[in-house]
Amino acid sequence: MAIFERDGVRLDYRIEGEGPPILVIAPGGMRSANDLWNRQPWNPREALRDRYRVIGMDQRNAGNSFAPVGKEDGWATYAADQRALLDHLGIEHCHLLGMCIGGPFVMGLLTQAPGRFWSAVMLQPVGIDGNREALRELFDTWATELASDHPEADGATWKAFGDNMWDGEFVLTATREHVASCRTPLLVMMGDDQYHPQSVSREIAALAPNATLVERWKDDAVIAETDARIGAFLAEHSP
Repeated sequence: MAIFERDGVRLDYRIEGEGPPILVIAPGGMRSANDLWNRQPWNPREALRDRYRVIGMDQRNAGNSFAPVGKEDGWATYAADQRALLDHLGIEHCHLLGMCIGGPFVMGLLTQAPGRFWSAVMLQPVGIDGNREALRELFDTWATELASDHPEADGATWKAFGDNMWDGEFVLTATREHVASCRTPLLVMMGDDQYHPQSVSREIAALAPNATLVERWKDDAVIAETDARIGAFLAEHSP
């Protein structure tokens, strides 16, 4: 891993392979760390590094990355880290690929800087549909585990941070109007559980004008097809 430091934040990242760059944002909720890809049914680090420059990072306060915690922290804080890393690496344009919490991260980046990204793949994106309490419980457990490493953050700070992350609607980082105006080509691999509702994947794909929904993608019987589909999608939209 390499280290990128900015404003008291230390971000661990890894670059694998050569070719058009793709920023991959791992699953794991608040614990989103690059090594978690190794536990997934489809792993972009293995599948894409022979054709792409795969850039993976540990999000702040996950894996080997660290940052102070403040009341203003939220989705925009993470997006600033992600964009700053791309700037640090001199990457003006790239693909995006995110799983779980990586779905909202991807949509946030597409909303903030749509011209920067050639295409995006969202694998079982997190979103809100009757599951806010469950998502907040995961955040609170994570925050309790980290609290001793963050004396700068009191209970009110952690609560504000959690509110900023999980009090939103739909895909959390973008409104339905934002998604409907997103012209970036999207490949949405459908979620199917409490944290990754089918309804959120279906609505993203229905709203975004250049989106394709894949309903079945992660069981053994279709994983080779998934690999081929994602590879073809990225190749189609690579410069």
